[in-house]
Amino acid sequence: MNKTLNTVGTLAPAWDQQDALFARAFSLLREPIEQHAFPAASVAVTHGDGLVALKSFGHFTYDADSPATTSATLFDLASVTKVVATTSMAMILYERGQLDLDAPVSRTVPEFLAAASGQPDPRRWEVSFRMLLAHSSGLPAYEKLFLEAHSRDDLLRAAFRTALSADPGERVEYSDIGFILLATALERIANESLDAFCRREIFQPLSMIDTTFNPPAGARRKIPPTADDRIFRKKIIQGEVQDENSSVLGGVAGHAGLFSTAHDLTRFAHAMLHGGHPILRRETVSLFTRRESLPTGTSRALGWDTPSGASQSGKYFGSNSFGHLGYTGTSLWIDPERQLSITLLTNRTWPDCANLAIKQVRPKFHDAVVEALTPASGLRTVGADSREIPPSA
Repeated sequence: MNKTLNTVGTLAPAWDQQDALFARAFSLLREPIEQHAFPAASVAVTHGDGLVALKSFGHFTYDADSPATTSATLFDLASVTKVVATTSMAMILYERGQLDLDAPVSRTVPEFLAAASGQPDPRRWEVSFRMLLAHSSGLPAYEKLFLEAHSRDDLLRAAFRTALSADPGERVEYSDIGFILLATALERIANESLDAFCRREIFQPLSMIDTTFNPPAGARRKIPPTADDRIFRKKIIQGEVQDENSSVLGGVAGHAGLFSTAHDLTRFAHAMLHGGHPILRRETVSLFTRRESLPTGTSRALGWDTPSGASQSGKYFGSNSFGHLGYTGTSLWIDPERQLSITLLTNRTWPDCANLAIKQVRPKFHDAVVEALTPASGLRTVGADSREIPPSA
């Protein structure tokens, strides 16, 4: 098995035995496809310095003549955008001394102080960048801002004015609104858009050649549809972001909008497993992926989630693991102790978001992968949790 890395840190192919090694894990994806839990799936597993699995299943839709999923298929990552793009941008700016995690976000986005009620809310001064990253800002999980906002500026204005649902730092509430605010603040600090910054500072150095916001029209034939939207956009959503708020924001947003392949995400995961090289320092990766101490009982790190309780990552990912889910049926989990990453991409929202079988599939699949790679004597149950909170977590 060739474990030699090339100069840009990608992994050499090591999946020649994947069908035998991961037979049970792969069957756990074929079965739900047959049962219409999701039509398409693409997976990648890295272990040590080997890319030990790269496999695709199913078709773009349930139609008999639908294109087959391949390793070149791009998926709408939904909230996995939060870690691959937005959190990574925050990490880079932090390293450069441009981002103070404990600074009030209102210093950068003063519009945040103007609540929709028109009445000043002094609690908004307390909201820090750390709180936005750790989902403890007091902002609500989600608002259908797209129903009233018809342009990027309108939607940002509505996000900035969204009322707090709790005191800052009081509790964890996973928040798309918080990441819309965070990305805007990071763009102002960098004086550059999220997509341009990430393309130059993250995707290009890691040779993530298929990772992008707003895929070009020519790439849409490689992207499975995510929704038959009969309410808002009144069309099939294919090759553009499924999340409606992100759509109004022009497809570039802190909470959703990134498209990628499973293979590209192995390059990102491998960098994170190797201390962030070549885009980050090890100390920064440790800081952002370590669970926060406040609020009490949180499983959140900075941008990332970590293991705790019943899990979407399964029962084996260690206490130092970190990961994230996406509403469209995507996920990325990384375990530094096992030197393991598992990428699972699906379009489970096709044709609508009613089917939640992915919640049963994910942990079983992750467990089967770990069991295939680990002698029985080395298995230990840890338990992990990354809650998938509608509509875009």
